[in-house]
Amino acid sequence: MSTERPTADADTGPVVSGPITLDLAIDRDSPTPLYLQLAGGIEGAIRSGVLGPGSRLENELTLAKRLRLSRPTVRQGIQELVDKGMLVRKRGVGTQVVQAPVNRQVALTSLYDDLRTAGKAPRTEVVEYRIGRPSPEAVDRLQLAPGEQVLDLIRVRYADDEPLAVMRNTIPERIAPTRQALAANGLYACLREAGITTVLAHERIGATVADEEHAELLDEELGAALLTMERKSFANDGSVVEYGCHVYRASRYSFEVTLVDS
Repeated sequence: MSTERPTADADTGPVVSGPITLDLAIDRDSPTPLYLQLAGGIEGAIRSGVLGPGSRLENELTLAKRLRLSRPTVRQGIQELVDKGMLVRKRGVGTQVVQAPVNRQVALTSLYDDLRTAGKAPRTEVVEYRIGRPSPEAVDRLQLAPGEQVLDLIRVRYADDEPLAVMRNTIPERIAPTRQALAANGLYACLREAGITTVLAHERIGATVADEEHAELLDEELGAALLTMERKSFANDGSVVEYGCHVYRASRYSFEVTLVDS
């Protein structure tokens, strides 16, 4: 891999990094379409850190000539990664790498822990922290005794200072962590500190589009694609720990499932 040296912008003065030249292997005998081979090579460089956020790619014409590909093939390969939210085209700048998306296994884990495992810096903003009487839905879902109260919680989870998810959770007040604890750690980590271990959850994954509230909280365009996840978690004694409705930026986040033929 080689890179062009940074150059100064004559009009504005800041240093602008030159485009990065990747050594990409294209196998013309492979059954994999050429555009997908190109997309896979660039995606691998992004995920490995060779191409960091803000890195610029060669322009399509130069890339096509160097790899002996047609320009439509190169354009299609790059569009694959634009659609995934990994690249962005900017007028006057070219094609740039955006934040690498978070890829999460569907498992009983905390987003906070998953982000740390992925090498990202998680941060939480507690938007709402309210203890009060439960709704009829909360009484049913949490299997509450008469007179029990709940914590209604809204948080925005950041990854490397970029908003990633809006998380709404309802938790029995008797096990609710403090606002300060939830700002510093993930919900499951707070529960573990209290001696509560989650062992089972029912989860439903879906999709929606950003309304005004989610567009503002997630720094997305109105109508942008969002992933949704509803989860109800149980402790090892069979009690319901929490239920939540989370919304994720589809351009920055994906779920991964391993399927086994039974």
